[in-house]
Amino acid sequence: MAGSDTEGVRPAAPARQWRWTRRRRDLAAYGLFLLAAVWVTSGIWADPAGRVASLYSSDPAQVQFFLAHSVRVVLHGEFPFYTEQFNYPDGVNLMANTAILALGIPMVPVTLLFGPAVSFVLLVTFGLAGTAAAWYRVLSRHVVRTPLAAAVGGWFCGFSPAMLSHANWHPNIISQFLLPFIVWRVLVLTRSRRPVRDGLLLALLVTAQAFINEEILLFTALACGVFLIAVVVQEPARWSAAWRPLAAGLAACAVLAGALLAYPLYVQFAGPMAYHGLSDAVRDYGNDIAAFFAPGSPTLGGDERANVNLAPNYSEENAFFGWSLALLTIGVVLWLRREVLVRALAATGAAFAVLSLGERVSWWDREIVTGPWEWLVRLPLLDAVVPTRFGLITSVVVGVLLALAVERAWSLRSVDRRTVRTLTAAGLVLALLPIAPLPLRVVSRPPVPEFITADRWRAYVGPDQTLVPIPVPSMGNTYGMRWAAATNLDFKIPGGYFLAPRNGNTGDPGRFGGRPSGVGQLLEEVASTGRTPKLDDRQRRRSLDELRHWRAAILVLPERQQNVEPLRRTVEQLVGPGRRELDVWVWDVRTLTDRRP
Repeated sequence: MAGSDTEGVRPAAPARQWRWTRRRRDLAAYGLFLLAAVWVTSGIWADPAGRVASLYSSDPAQVQFFLAHSVRVVLHGEFPFYTEQFNYPDGVNLMANTAILALGIPMVPVTLLFGPAVSFVLLVTFGLAGTAAAWYRVLSRHVVRTPLAAAVGGWFCGFSPAMLSHANWHPNIISQFLLPFIVWRVLVLTRSRRPVRDGLLLALLVTAQAFINEEILLFTALACGVFLIAVVVQEPARWSAAWRPLAAGLAACAVLAGALLAYPLYVQFAGPMAYHGLSDAVRDYGNDIAAFFAPGSPTLGGDERANVNLAPNYSEENAFFGWSLALLTIGVVLWLRREVLVRALAATGAAFAVLSLGERVSWWDREIVTGPWEWLVRLPLLDAVVPTRFGLITSVVVGVLLALAVERAWSLRSVDRRTVRTLTAAGLVLALLPIAPLPLRVVSRPPVPEFITADRWRAYVGPDQTLVPIPVPSMGNTYGMRWAAATNLDFKIPGGYFLAPRNGNTGDPGRFGGRPSGVGQLLEEVASTGRTPKLDDRQRRRSLDELRHWRAAILVLPERQQNVEPLRRTVEQLVGPGRRELDVWVWDVRTLTDRRP
């Protein structure tokens, strides 16, 4: 009878135990990085077209212009490396202006559907999260075994104060998701059994990074070189086994990358509107020594006012680790000083920290001595580098050192392992909490006029004519660039924000903006002061000559423009009365600027 009671009843299957697999850990880390990036950019996501990072808004407008250019490259087959859609008729060398083609072309569907402003904030978000995820991937697979160690290192590489600072305006600089793989492929070459194949893979990564940001690629190459030298100096025997595969791989990389980049680089350095060397306005940008011990402005412990003299500007806070992290990093190096890897990393980070100080080494804005950058700044390629950005390399080194420190602490064979891990976690919180990211501060910006978005301008502007925004686009007045970007560059504009040869001659040193414009400077002064000048016939003739040079069809002044009335009266002195159309004042100047007999 007992057997009959249980007959036909199957034993209950054991419940599946949920396992924290590698794949799940990876997805959790990637999700954390993405949530953090959305948190940082949340202020802009609330209204991508109407908000921009505070203090300075020119770079986002420039990037949005480049994103719209990518649309024209894909849909109309436009030449990718040069354009006349702004700074007409001279044009702009886009290879020399970081046109982010490797980011803009994949974003074409988003730009077409939602506009360049949405593409911009999406790139910033993915730039932060993608960089953190890429470093986590490389660290977890090749450097450390503890997932927390890789997550800490990836987190700092993606969300360091330097990255948060550039997140305000520079998606090309924070999009560093290829760099961990480039670094790893270089290291693989030192022991590769198939160096040619590995060199060709490296060439593809190098080529893609060149179309994101060449300056960051140059930094990566320099950092790899310094790191390898630091390793070989400590262990010379490594060189005999490493130099052959490394040489073969780098040769293969140089051949393929050189072939792929030969023409773009020719356009960049010898094509129209090419320049050699940066503007004097940024060439001496350097970090203050005190910047390494202060928290970054866009962080929990940051103080924007206190940092004002420690960095060139709010978007170039390339150090700013804070006292606790700076001391912790020094402590990690002292603790792990017997390891070749740690000593090589420390030498690399220190070397580029020194270079980031620029031509004049200072402490709390007081000059101390001349820096080594004084003797390097005129070398080829280095003359196009902003020295403060060498601090980005130091930030990556700190991230890797943090990963190694967590890994070593987690692996300690001590009596009380739980206490060691608790102290490690407490140390990380103490070091990283003051520089925890905050949402980027934003300000509102005027919308693109309805006159532009409703295509009313098309009734006036022909394919070889320009629409002239008032004030004329320049480094400080980039709203007109946003107007053009909103139409996917269907009309040309004069002026703009870009780098060009100082005197308009290919090969001259660079400067921000094109040839000096009399009417542009006049209207910019009126816009900033609100004073209406009284113009004479000579000024009118010169202004008309400039408008003819630009082949201007219409001048457009938004009603919401600051000091709109003084600007309107000034323009009327130049070309006569205008008329209101939708939300702008319009001056049809085609009869004045038509150069046909």
